[in-house]
Amino acid sequence: MERRTLFKTIAATLLASTLAAGPVLADGVIRIGASAPKTGPLAGGAAVTYWPAIKLWVHDVNERGGIDVGGEKMKVELVEYDDRTSNEEAIKNIQRLATVDKVDFIVPPYGTGINLATAPLIAKYGYPHIAVTAVADGIEEFAKRWPNSFWTLGTSTAMATSLVDVLVEMRNAGQINEKVALVNVADSFGIELVNAGKPALEAAGFDIVYETSYPLQQQDFAPIISGAKNAAPDTFVAFSYPGDTFGLTKQAAIADLPVKAFYVGVATAFPAFPAANGDAANGIMGVGGVNADSELYQDFASRQKEVTGEAPDYWASPVQYASLQVLEQAITDAGTLDKAAVIDAIKNGTFDTIMGEWTFEDNIITKYWTVGQWQDGVFRGIASTGVGGEAEPILKSGWN
Repeated sequence: MERRTLFKTIAATLLASTLAAGPVLADGVIRIGASAPKTGPLAGGAAVTYWPAIKLWVHDVNERGGIDVGGEKMKVELVEYDDRTSNEEAIKNIQRLATVDKVDFIVPPYGTGINLATAPLIAKYGYPHIAVTAVADGIEEFAKRWPNSFWTLGTSTAMATSLVDVLVEMRNAGQINEKVALVNVADSFGIELVNAGKPALEAAGFDIVYETSYPLQQQDFAPIISGAKNAAPDTFVAFSYPGDTFGLTKQAAIADLPVKAFYVGVATAFPAFPAANGDAANGIMGVGGVNADSELYQDFASRQKEVTGEAPDYWASPVQYASLQVLEQAITDAGTLDKAAVIDAIKNGTFDTIMGEWTFEDNIITKYWTVGQWQDGVFRGIASTGVGGEAEPILKSGWN
């Protein structure tokens, strides 16, 4: 009896010591969950913008010996799932990461719709939600509804109206006329941008001579380009998803669409875009951009290529990496893996990132790139909400 009592006493002492020490730090490792498309319509975009930036960050952190958490260096372990470009699958993955894998933090998903679909669940489990590949109006309301959420890439209205501002300058310079063909994918991204862009074009005095939308799985873009060509615009604008961006551009080249300004996006900023279109890419505009000449971007691009074998894009890839730099520095500032403390650190901190110094204003980054353009093999930012370093736009001149 005395021996059994001794064992009970030892066990109780160990349990009390463990509880007094707080949450167990999983063998000195911080577990990071990530759920995004590896299959489905958005898999190609995630393969460029999302996964390589995350893997580079994990590599960089671990090569430095880990993240400083209250004086202890903790390495990072990635737990990743394919959401199959499905809101339902993404929700299952987030649930599993939170309740089965019990990861310390979650990298929010890829894509506007999936970010919004999973936001309530990420908030329910108290994780910081630093959204990157999500462009949407209403982010001010989202930040209030989910105080754990942070928004980095901008709004649909800013992207669309900034493009209109560029077109106004080109028209005022006598480079283009007032005729515009306007096209959009009938999904959340395309609908939001056309709802903002169309009234902005009309208010600026442009004449929308051709307008259409198409479903997410559209494969044949010949009728769209043919319809636009028949309307004889100087400007073609398509708020499109990655596959559509490539398809519309390829068809425009085949049809020799005679426009002076050609805009498609997202995915115009992908490195595969000039690879697919050759010299015809020159002068094509798209959503986003970056200061491609900055040393920080160039260092990031070369290291990602070296470490992951994948070149980054010229827009959201560096922002994805910057969002993880924010998470890392917030963990260190908080000195703990406590999610609420890290959220508080993000709200109130200032962070050194490859996109420059970041401070969230009511959970939102307010300076970001809005329009870019391929110029001599580089996708340069030509408009932003105050980032600085914008290049001058050029005319689209032929498809050869």
